[in-house]
Amino acid sequence: MAAREPVMTAAELTGYLAEVFPQTDPGLRIDAVAPMRATLSHPITERHLRPGGTVSGPTMFALADVGFYVAILAMVGREPLTVTTNLSINFLRKPSLEPLSCEARLLKLGRTLVVGDVTLFSGDAPEPVAHASATYARSRG
Repeated sequence: MAAREPVMTAAELTGYLAEVFPQTDPGLRIDAVAPMRATLSHPITERHLRPGGTVSGPTMFALADVGFYVAILAMVGREPLTVTTNLSINFLRKPSLEPLSCEARLLKLGRTLVVGDVTLFSGDAPEPVAHASATYARSRG
């Protein structure tokens, strides 16, 4: 059975996020969408650092959360009431001060729940800096 194709492009998703979720960090970029996947990147500036000069956990958490949201929207379209019900993140190693990227993957796209994971990378390093497991609830209300 062939994989379902995304119903929204990266450009359409960028515009949609600006419309319904203007709180999204303006530096965040949707690089690509594919069946059940999305890739995003996020520049790192002084405002993303915590004391000690490393990328803050909230910055990485936000990238994982938005990345998963984008992967879902790419597959289901304009569904603004799709919300996080659980997101658990493991910080694996200290990121460099280079841009972060994430690969969000949907493992199950159900009618009411979506389950998957997000892997975060720093710069060109092949080893992930964080990994998140995510569950979202879909509401067509």
